[in-house]
Amino acid sequence: MIFIIYRVQIEKLKQHKGDNKMLNKIIRLISIALFSTVFTLNAQAAEKWDMPMAYSATNFHSQNGVLFADAVRVATGGEIDITVHPGGSLFKGAEIKKAIQTGQVPIGERLLSGHQNESLIFGTDSIPFLATSYKASDKLWKHLKPELTKILDDQGLVLLYGVPWPAQGLYFNKEINSVADTKGIKFRSYNNSTARIAELMGMLPVQVEAAELSQALATGVAESFVSSGSTGYDRKVWEHLTHFYEVNAWLPRNYVMVNK
Repeated sequence: MIFIIYRVQIEKLKQHKGDNKMLNKIIRLISIALFSTVFTLNAQAAEKWDMPMAYSATNFHSQNGVLFADAVRVATGGEIDITVHPGGSLFKGAEIKKAIQTGQVPIGERLLSGHQNESLIFGTDSIPFLATSYKASDKLWKHLKPELTKILDDQGLVLLYGVPWPAQGLYFNKEINSVADTKGIKFRSYNNSTARIAELMGMLPVQVEAAELSQALATGVAESFVSSGSTGYDRKVWEHLTHFYEVNAWLPRNYVMVNK
């Protein structure tokens, strides 16, 4: 429509007799106005997306999210501008999936094993000792992806990508030589599997978000947990705990999803 109006105005000007210099000047002014209008419309069309993530800005998952946002910005010529919100600053980890589904945000990342009460398939990557290496994790992912994609599609979500954590180990505030040594310890859990492990080992499961882990350890809300070396480094757990046991229990994945 803009181009039609532009052409009509130019044709009308050409019908008038007069100074060609003035005519050319007017045409240039109209052209500049047209360019400015189109540029403004394109700028207005740019979409601003907020992307909540549960882990700290220094965590590699959050850094991946920033790189992904940069890549989307370049690939779309700035038409989609994603702002990453790490550390549970926008939504806590347990709230992110629902926030995407309900349209509160268009995109986000979530550890899906935290939702295995919705579907057992979500917790498959956290079955102890089913996949204990990156190679085994990739093989499991290859088989899980079609079904996982279908389930998320039914929930109004599109799976973009998934990235595994390093293998999970156990953190304690004392030396552990037997199950008897774990009795009564407050154990941070993040899904059904970790809560069940706590129960089987005589520990007390407590639900703590990753972003709140350091505070939970400092205040004694949690005294132990299972996670990767990456989490231990991010949360500086050596300030509160003394022992790490590399058991390579599983390699859970974080998944980035968008609302359909």
